[in-house]
Amino acid sequence: MSKWFGTDPTFYPSPRSAMDAPSEKLAYVALFDPDAIGVVDLDPDSDTCGKVIYRLDMPHGSEDELHHFGWNACSSALCPTAFHPQLERRYLIVPGIRSSRIYILDTKPDPTRPHIVRTIEPEDVKQRTGYSRLHTVHCGPEGIFVSALGEADGKGGPGGILMLDHFNFNVLGAWEMDRGPQTFAYDFWWHIAHDVTMTSGWATPDLFEDGLKLDALLQKKYGHSIHFFDSRTRRHIQEIDLGDQHQMVLEIRPAHNPRKTYGFASVVIDVTNLASSIWAWYQEDGKWKARKVIEIPAVPTDPALLPPVLKDVGAVPPLVTDMVLSLDDRFLYVSCWGTGELLQYDVSDPFNAKLVDKVKVGGIANPVVHPSGKPMTGGVQMVELSRDGKRAYFTNSLYKAWDDQFYPEGIQGAMVKVNIHPEGGMEIDKDFFVEFGGGIRAHQIRLDGGDCSTDTFCYP
Repeated sequence: MSKWFGTDPTFYPSPRSAMDAPSEKLAYVALFDPDAIGVVDLDPDSDTCGKVIYRLDMPHGSEDELHHFGWNACSSALCPTAFHPQLERRYLIVPGIRSSRIYILDTKPDPTRPHIVRTIEPEDVKQRTGYSRLHTVHCGPEGIFVSALGEADGKGGPGGILMLDHFNFNVLGAWEMDRGPQTFAYDFWWHIAHDVTMTSGWATPDLFEDGLKLDALLQKKYGHSIHFFDSRTRRHIQEIDLGDQHQMVLEIRPAHNPRKTYGFASVVIDVTNLASSIWAWYQEDGKWKARKVIEIPAVPTDPALLPPVLKDVGAVPPLVTDMVLSLDDRFLYVSCWGTGELLQYDVSDPFNAKLVDKVKVGGIANPVVHPSGKPMTGGVQMVELSRDGKRAYFTNSLYKAWDDQFYPEGIQGAMVKVNIHPEGGMEIDKDFFVEFGGGIRAHQIRLDGGDCSTDTFCYP
């Protein structure tokens, strides 16, 4: 790793300074089946805007199944508790959720052509951490954090968090000292100024790797809790059980302002009514609590229009699978992969969320075509938001085995842009529709210079 002198200009001390920074010019997109990283031009002044300008194919075909990935360093490098201004936002940490292999991609000297500089093999990850099935990547002051959904044998749990060294990317080991009752893993983030880490839980590999297990879902065997850890001692503090009817707690989105101690967690499905929900956690009298602040109902649908997995229920569940919070903590964007909707909520008051607008494209039943006139398979899935909050981008694939259940006619990887009005309101950009081609599927998006689900800020 080369030495960096001075502070990376894409490190921002506060959310406001990040919002005032230059706009994104590139998107890096995780592709799979086969595995690759696509580079998409986002510069409106470029002749190739809205096009794939480079594709880095991974060396193991479809073995890895690229899913989530992230930067090696971000604005957390400016935190006074672990100041590392010599780091730079240069390397993409790209794990395979199925293989547990990790690729280190260098975006220099040419950010449009990232290249692999190191591969960490699954055996190294499993031996040093006891974990497998890697998922979320976050850059923190102490190192690079990666969540893992299962134990080393790839069958059950517990899952947890592992760490990589900031400077040489060596696998350091499992993060937790005492996990308490936590078994399921998925997403995680922190209230960094308050030394609190939050984690969510989807499922162990035996419950998700070959597709959704309907019997297990009805028996309420998926994750339904948020866990809180002391970030310094790495010990479990508290569990909030949302109720076992609320199955699959996925995304964790804390307020960006480091003075605030609330955030949002998404739940995929309520088995009693097929609704998705958003919960706000908060601190009161020294304890962590959570309250449902948004419920999104299922849509009754003619069974003839439904895939086999849904015919017996006669409805399309929203299937909330991602969300992103604007850097000013004002708007929450929620993706409904089942119904094909992106919802915008005003969460200025986090306990009184108000629906502002929604756009729709794709979806399981009666799919809506893109405004360009081109059809989009799948639904609104991984969503990312520009730092200034004026543009959102989303892709349409969840996970291969689940794609095949809910969209059995197939998903063709695509990326869509949404233009956002300053005071709320959205519209899909009719001139921006990226098709990755060849049956390849698209998942997480990362923006050059950081985005709204990348950075941690230590100054308000």
